[in-house]
Amino acid sequence: MSTNEVAPDVAERNRTLRVSDDEARSLVADILTADDIRSGRSWTDSTIRGDMTEVLSCLPDEAFDLIILDPPYNLNKDFGTTRFRAASAESYQAYIESWLPTVCDKLKPTGSLYLCGEWRSSAVLQTVLMRHLTVINRITWQREKGRSAGRNWKNAMEDIWFAVKDEHLYYFNADAVKQCRRVRAPYRQDGLPKDWHETERGRIRLTGAGNFWDDLSVPFWSMPENTNHPTQKPEKLIAKLILASSKPDDMVLDPFLGSGTTSVVARKLGRHFCGIEREASYCLVAAKRLRAALTDKHIQGYEDGVFWERNSTAEMQKHNRLLRDDHQ
Repeated sequence: MSTNEVAPDVAERNRTLRVSDDEARSLVADILTADDIRSGRSWTDSTIRGDMTEVLSCLPDEAFDLIILDPPYNLNKDFGTTRFRAASAESYQAYIESWLPTVCDKLKPTGSLYLCGEWRSSAVLQTVLMRHLTVINRITWQREKGRSAGRNWKNAMEDIWFAVKDEHLYYFNADAVKQCRRVRAPYRQDGLPKDWHETERGRIRLTGAGNFWDDLSVPFWSMPENTNHPTQKPEKLIAKLILASSKPDDMVLDPFLGSGTTSVVARKLGRHFCGIEREASYCLVAAKRLRAALTDKHIQGYEDGVFWERNSTAEMQKHNRLLRDDHQ
């Protein structure tokens, strides 16, 4: 169950998280199974290894304030010991439909759900979601890395569909996800900056988050949050979803936990969580990250209640704090 296969030529600055054999023996105690839940073990703040459908049958309905779904995209992809194979749009739609109603049953009447996908299957995801929930919006986020395409446009975007059980009851905190950006058109009032600050690094302002996100860095080898999972989402991305659509102590579910990002960010932000993952090696990675998150609350790109643009400097972050304080 170890993830300690390290190539001899790994770069010195490679910070990709790995689990040693000794760590694995200790971390197994943090990972539950469906049988554990059936026997009465608490599923709160837990990682559960097993088939998603079986585990969901052990969890109560209407127990979660927020559900984040990052299922396999309709692409050929290896996930540990299993491989997801691309299929027709009709077959992929049937796959989503086979489990989405059960997931929706776990959502509170006031809850929100986010479903990740990419352009080939985005229409399918919207179609299935609209059968079970009310779709509120579609977020598109920029993946700044990826292969060039010789005969097509480079695929540099992914979608996240935002849906709720009741469009009149759901919780959303726009103030929690404001972003600090460079000012392109510096308006003034009575000769003074209007809603922006002049700094040594340029003009910046605090602005509301839109549904196009271009400030994310996909985890890579020199980032401490990076793991060996092939489709890992940035902690910063998940933080935006959790801060906007849940309150402290709310319950967050991720039925496709992967390397644990949703649970880790929930812990860092003071939410309760439950993650389901079938691959043993990814459960171990999630368990190790969760132990670290007990003391390390840092989220790359999020500082003192403000998100900043990609590649912002420490100096810019300092001015972000000043700008935030002015708005309080």
